[in-house]
Amino acid sequence: MSEEKKKHIKIEDGKDEAEEVKTEDKAPEEEVPEEASGEDKAGEAETAEKAAADEKAAAEAESERYMRLMAEFQNYKKRAAKEKTDTLQYANEKIVGDLLPVIDNFERALATETDDLEGYAKGMQLIFEQFKKALENAGLEEIKAMDEDFDPNVHNAVMTDNIEDKDDGKITKVLQKGYKLRDKVVRPSMVAVNKK
Repeated sequence: MSEEKKKHIKIEDGKDEAEEVKTEDKAPEEEVPEEASGEDKAGEAETAEKAAADEKAAAEAESERYMRLMAEFQNYKKRAAKEKTDTLQYANEKIVGDLLPVIDNFERALATETDDLEGYAKGMQLIFEQFKKALENAGLEEIKAMDEDFDPNVHNAVMTDNIEDKDDGKITKVLQKGYKLRDKVVRPSMVAVNKK
């Protein structure tokens, strides 16, 4: 029996040792996760705070960028509006400058007392040529009409003629000259068109 007791005791001792080993093994395992989880929570909190701070800084930077862009855009709009106003106000400055000598010549001609009608007419013709040249330099061009084919884009037919020796649709009279400013029709020619 004594051997049986020894075996029994050994078994119990083995169990006790096994239990002690298990208890010792379990205790450190339980303590490590508790300490690690506390550190993890602190680390997670710091990371979350850092992420929130980064997000806030990014949002502030984006907001500041947006405000700067808005301010730049408002300044651009003001500059563009001023340039447009200046352009409209002073668009005719060049043509006015070219026409001032014409006005000066008209004033001189009107101030002159003369009985020489032929000289006066010649002076008026020169002023007219000067005036026409200033307008041509600004891009004004007379629309050709007489004996041309009628074109409703540049001619305005106000009457018809019946002339035998002219083709149908040809312009027979120019009642008022038409003009283009570069390629745009400023005033169409007022014409009479042949119709047989």
